[in-house]
Amino acid sequence: QVQLVESGGGSVQAGGSLRLSCAARGYIAISYCMAWFRQGPGNEREGVAFMNRAGGDISYTDSVKGRFTISRDINTNTLYLEMAALKPEDSAMYYCAVDPRPCSSVRRDGAFSYWGQGTQVTVSS
Repeated sequence: QVQLVESGGGSVQAGGSLRLSCAARGYIAISYCMAWFRQGPGNEREGVAFMNRAGGDISYTDSVKGRFTISRDINTNTLYLEMAALKPEDSAMYYCAVDPRPCSSVRRDGAFSYWGQGTQVTVSS
């Protein structure tokens, strides 16, 4: 069983930055996929960034490329999402997720096995 706890959300103005953290507890193999998703009001859940615990197989959704960076601290089992040049359309609840399958497989269906409770990001214009 994997437990995930996100933190770092908040309210910022457009153009600002935030860093989200996800503290993970439980066994996570090097090959597991770790990811950030978001869901805004009235929108479907969207996969934002993916990487495996080894630090590879990194991908981003097109709308955040060049602005967001996913990373992890393997020693503390913490997943991060650095968000820069934030836009109002980035406003959403952000969730971290983990799945035993490779990112190349699980990001297609988004059916991750473990989810955090979410942290809210609000970007004002």
